[in-house]
This record gives sequence, C-alpha cells and structure tokens, in this order.
Amino acid sequence: MGIRNRRARDKAKTHIIGFGIAGVAGFLVLAVVALAYSLGAVVDSWLQDLPDFQSADAYLVSEPTQVFSSDGTLMAEFYTENRRAVDMSEISPYVINGTVDTEDIRFYQHNGVDPQGILRAVVVQVMGGSEGASTITQQLVRNTVLSDEQFDLTLRRKVREAYIAIEMEKKYTKEQVLNMYLNTINYGHGAYGIEAASITYFNKSAKDLTLAEAALLVGLPNSPSYYDPFENPDAALHRRNSVVLQRMLDAGDITQEEFDEAYNTPLELNPGSSVMEATGAYPYWTNYIRDLLSADFSADTVMMGGLRVYTTLDPTLQGQAEAAVQAQLDAIGDGELNAAMAVVDPSTGYLKAMVGGRDFESNQFNCATQARRQPGSSFKAFTLTAAVTDGMNPDIYLDCNSPIQISSAWKVQNMGNAQYGTITLARATELSSNTGYAQVAEAIGADRIVEAAHKMGISVDLPSYPSITLGTVGVPPIQMAGAYATLASGGVHRDVVAITKIEDRNGNTVYEHTDNPTQAVEPSVAWAVTQVLEGVITRGTAKDTTVGMSANQPVAGKTGTTEGARDLWFCGYTPQYAAAVWVGYPAERTIYVGYDEGHPWNTACPIFFRFMNMALEGTPRQEFPTAAAPDYKPNSTWSFSKAHGSENPNSTAEGKPTNSETTTTPSTPGTITPSEEPNTPETPTNPETPTTPEEPDTPETPPTPEEPDTPETPPTPEEPVTPDPSTAPTE
Repeated sequence: MGIRNRRARDKAKTHIIGFGIAGVAGFLVLAVVALAYSLGAVVDSWLQDLPDFQSADAYLVSEPTQVFSSDGTLMAEFYTENRRAVDMSEISPYVINGTVDTEDIRFYQHNGVDPQGILRAVVVQVMGGSEGASTITQQLVRNTVLSDEQFDLTLRRKVREAYIAIEMEKKYTKEQVLNMYLNTINYGHGAYGIEAASITYFNKSAKDLTLAEAALLVGLPNSPSYYDPFENPDAALHRRNSVVLQRMLDAGDITQEEFDEAYNTPLELNPGSSVMEATGAYPYWTNYIRDLLSADFSADTVMMGGLRVYTTLDPTLQGQAEAAVQAQLDAIGDGELNAAMAVVDPSTGYLKAMVGGRDFESNQFNCATQARRQPGSSFKAFTLTAAVTDGMNPDIYLDCNSPIQISSAWKVQNMGNAQYGTITLARATELSSNTGYAQVAEAIGADRIVEAAHKMGISVDLPSYPSITLGTVGVPPIQMAGAYATLASGGVHRDVVAITKIEDRNGNTVYEHTDNPTQAVEPSVAWAVTQVLEGVITRGTAKDTTVGMSANQPVAGKTGTTEGARDLWFCGYTPQYAAAVWVGYPAERTIYVGYDEGHPWNTACPIFFRFMNMALEGTPRQEFPTAAAPDYKPNSTWSFSKAHGSENPNSTAEGKPTNSETTTTPSTPGTITPSEEPNTPETPTNPETPTTPEEPDTPETPPTPEEPDTPETPPTPEEPVTPDPSTAPTE
C-alpha cells in the first residue's frame, strides 16, 4: 500500500473517533435537556395547586378573638391556638437578634432560600452532626400556608416551600417576614407567637424580656416539648446557654459581659396566661357573645380570625348583679335553687349585666337567654298595655271574686281562691287578680295582648288564647327585661343589644350598632301603665319584700308566680335600668323558703332591689317620662264576664259603683284613692301570714299549660317550650 493510501486510512480513523466523541457528547446533552425538561414539567406540576400566599393574613394562621367590656377592659378571648400578634417595636431586640443568630444567620443576605446553608447542613450531617437547612422564611411558609404539608417529607414539598419562600421575599421586607415568623412560631404549652410565649413563661410582654429570658424562648421552637422549661429545665437551660447565647456572642450581638451574666442567670420562670380563659371572668356573658358571633361568622373566623368585639357589659353593674343574686340564694340556703337576671338600659337597649345561673361550672345552660320559663303574672303588664292602648281606663271596675267561669272550657280562680270583690283594674294589677285579668283578656282579645308583647320586645311565639294573660308561655328573662325597658323609656322600644362594634384583625370595622328606636307604645299609654305598676311596689304584691328600695328613684314592676310556685319572677324598672329576675329549679318543682312555698317577695324581689340599690346609690333622682292621659273609651264600652263558679258573698256589694264615665274616670290615670276601692280587702301584708291573699298567677281549674320540666340537658333556644293549646284554658 502506498503512503498516500495509508494516510487516507489513518485520517478516516481519526474522523471516526471524532464523530464518536461528538455523538456521545450530543447524546449526553440531549439527555440532560430531556431530563431538565422532564424535571421542569414535574416541578411545574408541583407548583400548580399552591395555596394563597400573597396576602399577609395567610401567614397569621390563627389569632384569638378578643372580647371587651363597655369600659374597654379585655374580658375574654376565643381561640383554638394561644396566639397574639405584636409589631416588631413590641418585641425585645434580644429576641430578634437571637432568633436570627440561632435559626438563620444569613437571613439578611439570602433571598428566601440559602444555598450556603444547605451545603453547611450537608457537611454537618455527613460529619455526624445535626443542622437544619431551612431559612426563617421557609419555616414561616411551612408553618402557615403549607401547614397541611409540613410533615410531608418529600421533594415536592421542599420545592413548593422554596418557591413560596422566594416569592414571599419579593413581596415583603426582611423585617416583615421576621415579624410574621415571630408571631406564628410554636413555643410550646399552646403558645404561638413570641407575645403569647412571653406571658406563658414569664408573665410579661415580649418587649420587656431580659437577655436570659429572651434566649430561653428563642431556643424553644427547635423542639418545644423536649426543651420545655417546666418539664425539662436542664435541657432548656443547656440550649439557652450553649446554643442561643453562644451564637449571639459569636455573631457579636452581645458582649462577653452580657453573655456571662445571662449564662449564670437561673431560669426564674413566672408562669402566666397570655390570654384569659376562653369564657373569661363572666362565662355566661362571654358564651352568649360567642353564640351571637357564631350566628354571623364562621367558626374559623370566631375562633381564629382575630376579631375585636366591643360589648355593652358594664363590669361594675355585672358585679353588683352577681352579688345581688348570690346574696339572696345564700339567704334562702337551698344549694339547688337557681336564679337568672338580665339588666337593660332603656335609653339605649344595651344589655348592661346578665346572670345566667348560679354556677357556670356545674351548669352552663344560660337561664337568662336560653331558658323559657313561664313568667306568670309578670306577663300581665302586656295585657294592661294592650287594654290601655285600646282605651280601657285603669280605674274601670271589675268583679275580682273567685272563681269565675270565663267560658265553658275555662274556669279561673285567684291564688288561694282569694275574694277581692269589685275593684279597679289598677287595684287588680296590684293584687294580681287572675279573675280580673281573665275578663280583661276576654274583653280586648288575646291577639291584642300578643301584639303588644311582640311590639315591646317579646320574640318567642305567643299563641292567641286568653290564658296568655296569665303568663302561660315560657319567655327568657332577657326578653322580659327588654320589654319592660320599653315602658321605662316612655314607650320607645329598642332591641336588646350586647355588641356595639366588631373590628377585624387589621382594625377595619366590620359591624357597628346604630340606634334604631321605634315608638312601640304611645307615651300616654306607657305613662299610664307605669303609674299602675308603681302601685305594685307601694301597695301591692311587691310592697312587703324582704329587701326594699332604698335608692332615691321611682320604681315600677310586676311580680310573677306560676302554679305550684315553680317559677318566681320580678320584672321592674327605674328610669335608668330595667331588669327581669327569675328564680327556680333547673327541673321544675315547688320552691320552698323555709317551710312555706316561696313567693317573689322573698326570692326575686330582693334580688331586684339589692341590685338597684347598689347600682343607683348616690345617683340624682330621675323621673319616668310623663305624658297626658290617654283617650279612654266610656267604661260602658266594655263587657266583662260575671259568671262565678260558686256563690260568693262578696260577689255583689251594696253601693258598688258602676262602670260609667261619671263615676270611674279618674283625674289622674292609674291613681287609686280609698273611695275608688269599695269593698276591697286590705292590701296583702307579709306573705308569710296565713291569711294573706297570695299573688295569683295561673288558674288551677283547668290547669295552666306549664313549661315541661327542664331536663338535665336543657332545650336549646331554637326549641321553644310552647304549651299545647289543647290543654290550655282556652275558650
């Protein structure tokens, strides 16, 4: 072979080698590109369903709803996590520097993900140590927007976490990121965020932490249970000294002298509560507020939304209401007897105080707002209002002997079958005559009574049968207080209000109460009814109460007793406050005070007057709103039943006045003079006296439809206890 041929063959071999290397390189490039493309597609798919991470609220996760009293005092908080957000200005610099030095020394240099930190963690782990690679930003993302995935140890979660961390640092400053982190991280013992942790362990604000205290808290998030200073103080102390303080010293954020002093400082824990108990100091009240919020907001918003709720509760009045209830229950000495009270400001409708029961720990059922117990004769105020509205003069005469046959199906008698003779409607109110009020209900119609009650603030369903006048349908005390407040304000009704304003976690007002009064009762009618109800205090069933009114204020009201003394009431008002008081057992049965059946005068009335005396002590006297007399119809307009169930020697009286305009229209409506009470028994004296005609509230024949005995688990407010009309004393 010639030299030329050999050179050609050698050159061909060289080309083959060159083409082979190029082919392999090309293949590798294509493989890398294909792999990158595939990985890119995979990563892209991992980032398709990311949760919202744009809003700052996404990183707050959970913050308690705070409930304030009318004077701005924090009463309680609702929460699923013990957390309270604070600004950086409210956090000790020791906490800020210590957190960065311990958790992410390059925090201010990286963009959310720290490659150097990852390499460092790999080296440490290869050498047998332990080092975390996540930045503060990544930890924040993991514990907030990716909290559902935080225990998912996959590459997918790491990629998603890193992506969000990088995007987050494009939107927020380093200070904002660190602030959010310090407000969300878990410090153990249910404390989330540095403020909650600071009070949980040291009972002080985060801005007041010393170096030793701050270093202890900074060391907890790494393992809150293991480094728990209450359970494992040695481990907590070691991490504080050997890790946190040492890293702060190495970073130059503390001096050697500061290090030495903090290092030698004992733990000195001072346990506190970063938030009050969920129910707070007034559990019935705060549970009621939570129920109101739950009607308009989701459970997550109420328990985690960071709402600020401003309420109408007056802590001073609340304390006085609780003291008044407890004092009377103690005086009676029956540990099973229960009581409830609601106090309303007539000028605003604000619920100022509420006692839901004797003991929240033993029974959380709120008798002031949820219990529907028969109000008995305290319901007669609505019948009186309806009658005066229709033009019936309170000085019209009624045959109030007992019993009386109203219809073939309804026979009514006064309590104790007391014989009151022929007396005015005003006097029948003072003595609480059932027979007199049954006739009035029949004359004006039950629908008028129901209408008046609803206008004044009773929202429970009220069937229109005449016995409704005797308080046969259960009504919560809060509604009775609101309805009586309508009379106190001169006939102006306002719905009972417990919340005045709600703000979201950013301070934006999401609700604010606006006053919306309605003239439910004419001023002249309210004034006339008030004068009659004042007589209940001065001459009627509330005259001889064991605790009377000592405050210099006018007072009006009505007692109430259901059949068998199962429910005892007093609903009353002054110009400043209206209050309803109920006393009874959770499961209905006769109430005894000593050896005798209980009465409002020795149960509910003393609670009312004790409260008013404390609440109004030293308050300048104020009068009820006055008005001209209503336009009364001629007394002859009204027709009343006079069919008695038995012969009664007092049923007719010689010289008895007739219901004529010339003899019964008083110069002042509701005012009774001795000459206007012919053949009327003396005003009942102390109810302990056997001959005293007791306050009548429900007929005995046929039996009043009573609210079923309260079960151990009381019915909810959505399930009102309504008497069966088939058993009610209807016509």
